[in-house]
Amino acid sequence: MTNTPRPPQAGDRLVASSAPSRPHRPARPGGRIATPWRRTVSAAAYLVKVACRVAALSVLLYAVFTVFKANPANIWYQFVESLAAWLSLGLAGLFQLADPRWTALVNYGLAAIVWLIIGSALAGLIRRAAP
Repeated sequence: MTNTPRPPQAGDRLVASSAPSRPHRPARPGGRIATPWRRTVSAAAYLVKVACRVAALSVLLYAVFTVFKANPANIWYQFVESLAAWLSLGLAGLFQLADPRWTALVNYGLAAIVWLIIGSALAGLIRRAAP
């Protein structure tokens, strides 16, 4: 007996593939329903994460301004400098290197990393608050 393809007949249906059909996968694994409380908690976690990322970005921007010797008389430099001084978490004077530019990069870069860690940890704790 050979497996030669036969011509289609009147009752045959066209099938896209010969693979067995897959079962339907639910849209939400685990069957969790998006309640208003869960959406509120998720939005709060998102806002905390975004706020911490903005803080990390502003601290890192000051470090970049310092490394590339930006003009200290510029209004943007002064704004970022005042913001970074407030957001440095006390890490601005942690290390003292020979070059003040590298000192700023290391100290404020470390503060930016701490802000990213804090944001992720807080967002995870907030998400766990949703039952």
